[in-house]
Amino acid sequence: MVAPGIWLIRVGTPEAFTPVRYRSAPPLTAALADLEKCEKLPLALEGISVLRTPRGVVVELPMEMTEQIFGMGMNLNVVDNSGSRKTMRVSDNPNDTGDTHAPVPFYVSTRGYGVLVDTARYVSFYAGNLAPVSDDAAAAPAQSGLPATTTEQLYSNRGVVSRRMTIDVPVAAGVDLYIFGGPSAMQAVQRYNLFSGGGAVPPLWGLGVWYRGHSKFNAQNALKLAAELRDSHMPIDVFGLEPGWQSQSYSSSFVWSPDRFPDPEGFLKKMDSMGYKVNLWEHAFVHPTSPIHDKLKPLSGDYRVWKGLVPDFSLAETRKIFGGLHDALIAQGISGFKLDENDNQPVSARPWSFPEFSRFPSGMDGEQMHSLFGVLYQQTLYDRYRARNVRTYNSVRASYAMASPLPFVLYSDHYLHKDFVRAILTSGFVGVLWSPELRHAQSIEDLYRRIQTIVMSPQALVNGWYIMHPPWWQIDRVKNAANEPMENYKEVEAVCRELFQLRMSLIPYLYSAFSQYRETGKPPFRALVLEYPEDPLTFRIEDEYMMGDSLLIAPLFAGDDGKRKVYLPKGAWYDFWTGKRYEGQQSYTIEMGPTRIPVFAKAGSLVPLAKPVESVRPETQFELNVKVFGDGSQPFRLYEDDGITFDFEKGKQNVIELQWTAGGGQVRKIKGAYTGASRYRVAGWDRVAAQ
Repeated sequence: MVAPGIWLIRVGTPEAFTPVRYRSAPPLTAALADLEKCEKLPLALEGISVLRTPRGVVVELPMEMTEQIFGMGMNLNVVDNSGSRKTMRVSDNPNDTGDTHAPVPFYVSTRGYGVLVDTARYVSFYAGNLAPVSDDAAAAPAQSGLPATTTEQLYSNRGVVSRRMTIDVPVAAGVDLYIFGGPSAMQAVQRYNLFSGGGAVPPLWGLGVWYRGHSKFNAQNALKLAAELRDSHMPIDVFGLEPGWQSQSYSSSFVWSPDRFPDPEGFLKKMDSMGYKVNLWEHAFVHPTSPIHDKLKPLSGDYRVWKGLVPDFSLAETRKIFGGLHDALIAQGISGFKLDENDNQPVSARPWSFPEFSRFPSGMDGEQMHSLFGVLYQQTLYDRYRARNVRTYNSVRASYAMASPLPFVLYSDHYLHKDFVRAILTSGFVGVLWSPELRHAQSIEDLYRRIQTIVMSPQALVNGWYIMHPPWWQIDRVKNAANEPMENYKEVEAVCRELFQLRMSLIPYLYSAFSQYRETGKPPFRALVLEYPEDPLTFRIEDEYMMGDSLLIAPLFAGDDGKRKVYLPKGAWYDFWTGKRYEGQQSYTIEMGPTRIPVFAKAGSLVPLAKPVESVRPETQFELNVKVFGDGSQPFRLYEDDGITFDFEKGKQNVIELQWTAGGGQVRKIKGAYTGASRYRVAGWDRVAAQ
């Protein structure tokens, strides 16, 4: 046992470059010890077999016939991986065979354990779908004696009479397997996240609404739109600049364009005066004109991407040089970065990234670097903020194992709404976060439905990189570019504003969910199967998820006529909007107009809702109205700190408990040494009883 409830099984001689070696933070051993004790290895050692071959290592682990498998990376196409093969490859083209922006080689079972394969190789998982010759019963003739004659019969007769997890690790002469005990799937995931260093806690402003401007914007364009958004009272915290801010992009110079942004300091001061944080687009590939190019040349891979160097971020000197250039931007007031195109195209005929046979000064090859590149890149920039004791929240397009402490949210060029929702669920299995960003909409209904999803996600992002005006001003891209607003844009704008205000009202609730993520490893957004593993009906639900401990989110999609079936697990639930009570373990047809998303609160929950602000500032105090669902028997814990620094890690964070009793609502401090300005003021309590 290497930590409470965690075991290491070593096979052969593992490679030097693995995610555990490069993890961002040490394990939170005290928090691991606080979980329910798990002192027995959840898998029988005698059931584990190892085969070392000239092409790599094959490990087989026992599975039960009814066991269901989740994880194996963040997946946009499928949630339940039982009976399938997944190959862990970073890709900009997600699919159901394992290519994804975060191909984390970790899985969790409904039996209540998890497994991490500590490798940077393109490992494949066969989740109970192989029929080895050793299973003699698989070769027995069918009882009817009749040959299969249809496609369905052929594919149903694959000969699997026993199940096992088969793990194929290419190239390597050995591998470390980390086994995470339960007793539940949720606790296995929590142990994995705590072993990774705990969950990220964003700054308070990071949980507000984000808007990214057009890629061609100059300072004047950006300031004009920023002012228009404030004049329309759109609550937005972060304004993002796309590639046009740089003197060179594709590859990146990391230097302001003297033509488009001649006065960066003046620009940033004006944005700050309007209450905006500024986020900058970049990618890692270093343009020949960049001031760090020559220093990084001996510290980079042997192939260029878009004429730029590929830094070896595993080297301390590379991080020092690359991070040092970013220090100047952070000192100017840049709150974070969007790390684009650090993924790969493993099956493309015309790939733009470096090949798998690349060589790097550290000794890594291109395959290993592709797996680790996103995490190492994130660490390089995150370390610069930690050194300043300032929190950040960012966007990124590739991640891997052991990433939960990193405050980066994944996104994609992919754009199917249902797939985006699926990624919210699957990201919770593997310690990463996902943004179902809004870029454009096919209809006003599609616009509303997508915004409803982003406000109920880890990062509420509107990405207007290819539209000059906000999508609620004009959804038609051609007319948007031609400066032709919709006739009813004011009406549409009002609905979108109300949805963004909903997001702002949820910031205290979300902040507490993320603080719990760090303390306990419990993902703030997660599939229902983690919450209700004893209910088989949750295993294949792909369009509902928990946001925090109290709220179940069931997004609607354009074209569904405002109707959908919602399955509510055991217990009683309340409609968040109407207060209607529903009994659990049943499905209901829910109908809602275009401006609302189905949200259900657990009976007994307390949900603090803040009076919306237009942006979160250092002095912001949230005025709370606490909604009490049913008898209010489940206290809620608010986490209070400065919302900006890492001082909360040193105990400068208060935990405030909200309670509801027969005498009404009560507020009491449980623990903490935060003595700064109060973040919360409870203005009222609103009890929602059965209707």
